[in-house]
Amino acid sequence: MVFTPAQAAPEREAGTRPASDHPAGHPADHHDLIQVRGARENNLTGVSLDIPKRRLTVFTGISGSGKSSLVFDTIAAESRRLINETYSAFVQGFMPTQPRPDVDALRNLTTAIIVDQERMGANARSTVGTATDAYTMLRIMFSRIGVPYVGPATAFSFNEAEGMCPECEGLGKVSDIDVGELVDRERSLNEGAILVPGFGVGTFYWQLFGDTGLFDPDKKLKDFTPDEWDRFLHRSSEKVKVGRNSFTYEGLVVKVRRLYLSKDRESMRPHLRAFADRAVRLVECPSCGGTRLNEAARSCRVAGRTITDCTSMQISDLAEFVRGIQDRSVGPMLETLRETLDSMVEIGLGYLSLNRESATLSGGEAQRVRMVRHLGSGLTDVTYVFDEPTVGLHPHDIQRMNDLLLRLRDKGNTVLVVEHKPEVIAIADHVVELGPGAGKHGGRLCYEGDLDGLRSSGTLTGRYFDHRARLRDEPRKPTGHLRIENATLNNLRNVSVDIPLGVLTVVTGVAGSGKSSLIHGSLPQRDGVIIADQSAIRGSRRSNPATYTGLLDPIRAAFAKANGVKPSLFSANSEGACPHCKGIGLIYTDLAMMAGVASVCEACEGKRFTPDVLAYTLNGKNISEVLDMTVAEARGFFPRGQAGAVLDRLEAVGLGYLGLGQPLTTLSGGERQRLKLAIHMAKNGTTYVLDEPTTGLHLADVDHLLALLDRLVDDGNTVIVIEHHQAVMAHADWIIDLGPGAGHEGGRVVFEGTPADLVASRSTLTGRHLADYVA
Repeated sequence: MVFTPAQAAPEREAGTRPASDHPAGHPADHHDLIQVRGARENNLTGVSLDIPKRRLTVFTGISGSGKSSLVFDTIAAESRRLINETYSAFVQGFMPTQPRPDVDALRNLTTAIIVDQERMGANARSTVGTATDAYTMLRIMFSRIGVPYVGPATAFSFNEAEGMCPECEGLGKVSDIDVGELVDRERSLNEGAILVPGFGVGTFYWQLFGDTGLFDPDKKLKDFTPDEWDRFLHRSSEKVKVGRNSFTYEGLVVKVRRLYLSKDRESMRPHLRAFADRAVRLVECPSCGGTRLNEAARSCRVAGRTITDCTSMQISDLAEFVRGIQDRSVGPMLETLRETLDSMVEIGLGYLSLNRESATLSGGEAQRVRMVRHLGSGLTDVTYVFDEPTVGLHPHDIQRMNDLLLRLRDKGNTVLVVEHKPEVIAIADHVVELGPGAGKHGGRLCYEGDLDGLRSSGTLTGRYFDHRARLRDEPRKPTGHLRIENATLNNLRNVSVDIPLGVLTVVTGVAGSGKSSLIHGSLPQRDGVIIADQSAIRGSRRSNPATYTGLLDPIRAAFAKANGVKPSLFSANSEGACPHCKGIGLIYTDLAMMAGVASVCEACEGKRFTPDVLAYTLNGKNISEVLDMTVAEARGFFPRGQAGAVLDRLEAVGLGYLGLGQPLTTLSGGERQRLKLAIHMAKNGTTYVLDEPTTGLHLADVDHLLALLDRLVDDGNTVIVIEHHQAVMAHADWIIDLGPGAGHEGGRVVFEGTPADLVASRSTLTGRHLADYVA
């Protein structure tokens, strides 16, 4: 079964819509419409449509159909560009330059706020509390009513000198040397126990340890006495002799810290920088215990709790604590804090704590944290743009997300949501479907109107909207079991579970229940386990699906054989590359304080290769034209051999619309996961672990994903899927449900068995939602 987007009904001409265009009560005045005329960004084919203001509009369509190109790259991008133009030329000099989207006209835009799934950066000083302003309000509360009085709100800030711990400077962590990276305690000095670069046996630095008489060079380090071990590692200064010369001896840790860790990492040679990265670890600050604050800030209490007690509590518990505080002097601020914390619980983030670093949040969690900020905003009549806000959410949490989207709309805002989930499409005032296919086969307006009109429209979404996967009549029998014993990572409570082999198992539960902790914390180290997750793929802007999958090798070989030349000519990273752009096809210009600009290379016109290389063809196509093909197009061009096999696997995982030369940096998390899966599919007798593989998939494509999972199992593999989508749960042979809640209310297995048994018992939140789904 090949995983390819289903064929949609023939699309209407762009700009047409059914009679049931606008929701009941929609104003007819054109000023109440965002008017898009002739949008051609990326694969859009001159799309024209009207989007009602102060309404909730959902944009849907299969992956690659043009949804993001319309919503993010056209509407939101133009709104932001116009706002930037209102600043003075001096201020604009410090802002990124944004080209005008490829569109004939955009009328009646309002300020656009993008709430996407970008992670929140790697700033160690940013936490959930600072990102939502909840910590700012806590600081004010403690500065006003805390006992003993410490000072103003800045006295409780770990980003201000007045409040930060002096030892870790408000980071909560300090750098420490990992001794295990410096030495092998199973060896003696003569056997090369010191692993630090430049300290090999016989070198000068080694002689300071091995030839001074301080230590027995034949004695294994594990046999050193405590005094010897302390002297070996930590002695700060001691005069010693090597031969006739006198030197100052330093313990190994002291010397490594001075030689390698006090220097600028970027100036080091690569192998020394790699060692320094391995040898240094961050440990909890011993002075503040990781709380980031100084002793004075940690001593102040409100209702028996310190501010660090509050930030380390689960947000749902903190909300209860704050509700119990009654003090008129901070009454209005407390009310705002309560609303913020309650919104976070409502949006499914109650299991987090305010001291959680922002950089550790998933894309879906980061998006919901940003959403909380906007819920408390006093702004109205703005355009909020969301990118699949239900990613990572259990069906129970999707209902709460919908309530928050409607609250934003009801404040008088325009809400634009790119989404596939029928639960979100169902609450829309207005639905826009793009398609009918992906890439070159998409980019057209297939439907614009209300939900009833969508159901009867005959489009792909309309046909699949009420489609439901069925429970298996006969679940497959396991061939054995994979045992997890007494798992305690994060919130897991000594969880022991048997995962059946040779079947499709779905691990589910509300967000924060412990699913990822159970699977990713226990299985990656096992033999034969392949993890295909949504994490970024290492590589530069030169990397693309052809290079990552190894597809380029047989393509280069085919070109070389057909033309009697070397295969290296057909690599944009080798001698065939355009010398002007070094084979990238673009020239990147650094504008110092402004954002860099990428422009098409004038020498090769973006084709990446020299004219001599482009003169060589294979079946009438040069190498640049082949790399411009989509996977589906290339599959017809290379029907057999190694290239055909790789392309088959890429199509099987639903990536037929990807360009062979498309930079990996442009792929979504779901696309990255499916690309990794395609690489590993050639192996059988393997355990595959997939993390929410339905991310970014249209309703129709979920069916093809299920067929792919069946194919993997039927080929003799085990498939374990962490997933919330009810279609995947219904299709499973076995379900492991964690909960019953999130955070410290979760971490337990609340159900193990077949989907049919879970539906029959309705004993968990998942069971109740799955029963409603299959009904």
